[in-house]
Amino acid sequence: MDALSNVLRAAQLSGGVFLHAEFTAPWCVAVSVTPQFCAPFLGPAATLIPYHYVVEGEFDAALEGEQRRKLRRGELVLFPRNGSHLLGSDLALPPVRASDVMAPALGGLYSIRHGGGGAATTVICGFLGCDSAQADIVVAALPAMMTLSVDEAGSAEWIRSTFEYAAHEVASGGPGSATVLAKLSELLFVEAIRRHIETLPAEQTGWLAGLRDPQVARALALMHGDVARPWTVEELGREAGMSRSALAERFSRLIGMAPMHYLARWRLQTAAQQLKGSSASLAQVANQAGYDSEAAFSRAFKKSFGSSPAAWRRAVG
Repeated sequence: MDALSNVLRAAQLSGGVFLHAEFTAPWCVAVSVTPQFCAPFLGPAATLIPYHYVVEGEFDAALEGEQRRKLRRGELVLFPRNGSHLLGSDLALPPVRASDVMAPALGGLYSIRHGGGGAATTVICGFLGCDSAQADIVVAALPAMMTLSVDEAGSAEWIRSTFEYAAHEVASGGPGSATVLAKLSELLFVEAIRRHIETLPAEQTGWLAGLRDPQVARALALMHGDVARPWTVEELGREAGMSRSALAERFSRLIGMAPMHYLARWRLQTAAQQLKGSSASLAQVANQAGYDSEAAFSRAFKKSFGSSPAAWRRAVG
């Protein structure tokens, strides 16, 4: 499994849909998605990524105070850092809070019908969430706002037709339609990340840039795929088809830290997820994270998280 898929699986990414909106020009709404609002759909989520898919029409989208982007039919805009943002036919208008014009709809979903009666725009709004700090490795590397054109994605016609069919079913309260859209939103998020990686400049550094380099991506996939294995840089280099020194230099330049430092951080993130999401003993968690002893694991965990594994588990449990 590649490193991106491994991280997203560990992050327990899940999609949700909360809104079917019909706007008519002129209109402008301010959107702020809170964990409390999403909880009935997703449960607890440490990370929230709102998205808006244009079924028909067009609108402008912008983070507050930032440059706007035009979204048209078949395009998706995501906000990986969950920043408050504006949507509208004219963002110069005084915005109305989206929460003020929402109405409950069938199936527990919300709906909006708002605007001045002009050109119509239909939007499906949802969010992706996860309750794992492991998502931070991806989210921190993404821009605050990103877009995806379904026409440019693989299987574009299938994606568009499925999204629009499910959107119609959501609007009419069709059973299972929200689940279809939730899974499709997860697919489109992964596709948006892949497209973003392809557009990174050659000189770009960071975790996503590392995925574009075949040898570094191979080393990342190996570490993520078997976190407990006692990897060495020499072994990783051999598996990636490079010398020890060449891998260490390239990995450090692209990722921003040495391979063993990266592995140590990922082991602790994996252990934290185990502590939070399972009843495994500390010894079992330590072993699964690649530590020779519970004592060594406890020292490393406390240095990184500020408290012992047992105390941390009680605090977040």
